Amino acid sequence: MQFPALPQDGFLFPYLLPSPTFSLMEPALYIVGTPIGNLSDLSARAIETLQQVDLICAEDTRHTQRLTQRHDIQTPLTSYHKFNEAQRTQSLVQRIQEGQAIALVSDSGMPTISDPGVRLIQACREAQLTITPIPGPTALATALACSGLPHTGFTFIGFLPPKSGGRQRELTRWADHSLPVILYESPHRLLKLMTEIEQHLGPDRRLFIARELTKKHEELLEGSPDEITATFENRTVKGELVVILHPLTIPSANAKQSR
Repeated sequence: MQFPALPQDGFLFPYLLPSPTFSLMEPALYIVGTPIGNLSDLSARAIETLQQVDLICAEDTRHTQRLTQRHDIQTPLTSYHKFNEAQRTQSLVQRIQEGQAIALVSDSGMPTISDPGVRLIQACREAQLTITPIPGPTALATALACSGLPHTGFTFIGFLPPKSGGRQRELTRWADHSLPVILYESPHRLLKLMTEIEQHLGPDRRLFIARELTKKHEELLEGSPDEITATFENRTVKGELVVILHPLTIPSANAKQSR
């Protein structure tokens, strides 16, 4: 069986799109959380939503296609990422205004958490369209839960700037912070980050590292910059990491917690 060639607009299933029949879901933007590693972590509500919407906007359609194939989701996919969101946002808003239900997903976790989606959500709010969250896991919350750090809150700063000067300013900004500071880091920058933390925050600063969360080679460890470096320096590091900077003073685990 031969399918028509893919057009340049990024749709994986263009032959499904011309149908005038929309889904039975309420016209809205559905912000859907997806697994951070283990594909089995997609919730039943998320599966149902992705099966019933008219279109799924994905950060990387190839990545999301593995998820949709795993859960028998036949909905058309289109790419929506930082390089095309300016061009595609208004057309997606118009689709919702015309009666379609559209889902927004990222490669992992909740959209907009260090991932694309803010522009589309803001445009839908300005157009007074319905926005419906379908919650899912996030790497930062999962790592914090595994860290065992007692806390009354935390600060999430996403990825550090790529240039050394910006990285130094960001690290020193949070040096004396009283709460755990959570950041994301790519595997090829991990050892550089350990050197930077030792230089700017001190060699005794404690860290918690979570790698490959929910996957087969999941790894959780705690230590000083030197100890973390010793663990990873003679091996190839794969998978994005969650790094948690311990606060200088850690409250007692028996201290009263508040929300």
